[in-house]
Amino acid sequence: MQKRVFNAHRGGKIRTQPTVELETGDDLSLAYTPGVAQVSEAIAADQSLADTYTWRSNTVAVVTDGSAVLGLGDIGPAASLPVMEGKSALFQKFAGVDSIPICLNINDVDEIVASITAIAPSFGGINLEDIAAPRCFDIERRLDAAVDIPVFHDDQHGTAIVALAALHNALKLQGRKIGDITATVVGAGAAGTAITKVLNTAGIGDIVVCDSQGIITRERSRLSGVKRELAEISNRGHRSGGIDAALEASDVLIGVSGAAIPPEALRGMNSDAIIFAMANPTPEVDPEVARAHADIVATGRSDYPNQINNVLAFPGIFRGALDAGATTIDDRMKLAAAYAIADAVGSRLSPSRIVPSPLEPAVASSVAAAVKGAAQGTS
Repeated sequence: MQKRVFNAHRGGKIRTQPTVELETGDDLSLAYTPGVAQVSEAIAADQSLADTYTWRSNTVAVVTDGSAVLGLGDIGPAASLPVMEGKSALFQKFAGVDSIPICLNINDVDEIVASITAIAPSFGGINLEDIAAPRCFDIERRLDAAVDIPVFHDDQHGTAIVALAALHNALKLQGRKIGDITATVVGAGAAGTAITKVLNTAGIGDIVVCDSQGIITRERSRLSGVKRELAEISNRGHRSGGIDAALEASDVLIGVSGAAIPPEALRGMNSDAIIFAMANPTPEVDPEVARAHADIVATGRSDYPNQINNVLAFPGIFRGALDAGATTIDDRMKLAAAYAIADAVGSRLSPSRIVPSPLEPAVASSVAAAVKGAAQGTS
C-alpha cells in the first residue's frame, strides 16, 4: 500500500496545459505577441474583460500556510503541498474548476492577507485551506472585505455545510424538525465554530459548545473574540460544566475536536440520538460504541457509512459562485449547498446513507446550481 501511495504522488497530481493551438507562427501571433497586446489593452480599459479573456473566471487559488494540515498539525508549506495538489485535482474532477496550490512560507496574519490580496487579480476565488485557528477566522474576514472575489475557508464552512446536510437528512428519517432539537458541538476550532453558526442560521432549537475547558458560557472569563461570539449565540439553557453536562438531554453530538469522548457521557443523551464523530482517522467516539447509544451515526472516515466529507461541498460551491459571478459566499449560498447535498441522496435515504457518496457525479452539479441560484436570488 505504501508503495502505491508514493507512486500515485510521484511528479505531483496536477499540471497546467495550453488551451489553444501553438503549432504555427500564426498561432503564436494570436496567443502571444503581437495579438495578446490587443487583449491586454482592452482589459486595461475595462477590468471586467479579464473574466472573459483570461482563465480568471474559472480558476481558484488554494492557499495554505501549512499550519493545520489534516490531522498532522503544523507541518509547514512544503509538506502541505501534496494536500493542496489533491484539493486542486478534486476541483477539476468534480466541478471542472481549475485551481493552483499556493503554499505560503509565512504565518503572520498581516503578511498572509497582504500576500493573497496581491495575487487575487489572477483568480476568480480564494479557497483557504489548513490554516490554524484562531488566525484563520481573521484571515478570512479580512480577505473577504479586501477582495471582490469569493473567499471560502473550507475547513470551516465545507465541514459545516456537509454536517448540516447530514443532520437535515437524519432528522428527516426520524420525522423531527431542527427547531425542536438540542445539539452539542465538541470542539471550538475552525470546524466547530462554523458548524455552530450554520446550525443557528438553519434554526436549531439550542446548541451547546464545548472546548477543552468544558461548556462555553457567557460567564467564562478571558474568552477570545471567536469564543465570545459563540457564547452569545449558543447555550440558551445556560448549562455549565463538562462534557457530561453538555450531553445531558442532548439530541445530537457533533465531534470535531479529535479528543476522545467517554462512552459513559453518551448515556445522558435523549433516545433517538444522532452522533457525528468526525475526527479522522480516530473518531471521538468509536462507531461501534456510538451505535449502542444512537440511531444514526456518521464519521469523517470512508470505511464507515455516512462519511462527512468536504468534497461533497467545495467543488460545487465554487462552481456555482464562479458561474454566478459572485463576490462573496454568504449564508444563503451555504444553506443552499447543504440542502442540495441532502437532496442528492434521493430515494436511497436510510440510517446508513444520510449523505451521498463523494464519487457521485451529480452532487457537484446539483450544489453548483443551488449556489448559483442563491447568489442570483432565484432560489
